[in-house]
Amino acid sequence: MTISGRLDGDTAVITGASAGIGQATARALAGEGAAVVLAARRETRLKTVADQIRADDGTARVVPTDVTDEAAVNALVETTVSEFGGLDIVVANAGIGRGEGVKDLETDAYRQMMNVNVDGVFYLTRAALSHLTDTEGNLIFIGSFAGQFPRPFNPVYAATKWWVRGFAKSVMADVGGEGVGVSIINPSEVRTEFGFEEGDSFEAQYKPGTVTEPEEIADAVTFAASQDNSTVAELDLFRRDKFETFGSNR
Repeated sequence: MTISGRLDGDTAVITGASAGIGQATARALAGEGAAVVLAARRETRLKTVADQIRADDGTARVVPTDVTDEAAVNALVETTVSEFGGLDIVVANAGIGRGEGVKDLETDAYRQMMNVNVDGVFYLTRAALSHLTDTEGNLIFIGSFAGQFPRPFNPVYAATKWWVRGFAKSVMADVGGEGVGVSIINPSEVRTEFGFEEGDSFEAQYKPGTVTEPEEIADAVTFAASQDNSTVAELDLFRRDKFETFGSNR
């Protein structure tokens, strides 16, 4: 990782930073000079990511956080601002998915998806907005192909991503006049440990080069985070044959 300095002096919070898109994003932002605060539940994994960033001369801080815990999310933001003097970039990445249809989805699984994908995004946004207003920073949501098209095989997961997308666009309207950039990044399948069935990740399902890699999403996030005057309203990153097999995954 080479520090380029495009985000030198900025501080970024990334949720879901222990693996996949979150880990790649943390490394990419640190590579542009940002101090990155890594948030997820798996502290050991976060420490490994932080060590990798520091080994490449980046700045990383680990704050284990369950995004469904309102107080923990508030503490994540306040810790960041206290230690680094402000907050410039927030990446709302944490999310989970299940593949069941409505008839087969148990209530606990439904509530878990809603708690992480909806409530967690709201808690983070609410906690961060005043600080992002102070710095005229960038708030970036990781959406999904599933938040744009009907999903017959996992409608509840899709609904959470439709919510994220609608919420982000409305937040954009709410705070754009205050100088805050709000962006939505919509991937289709990304080769990570994310998956809709237990033990069946996209990383296991897809060979390298067949779908999007997490580093490609991280590049898109970095581009959005680097804007000073404009806002990258929405970026779609789909695998190239996605519409050939329309509605297949994510």
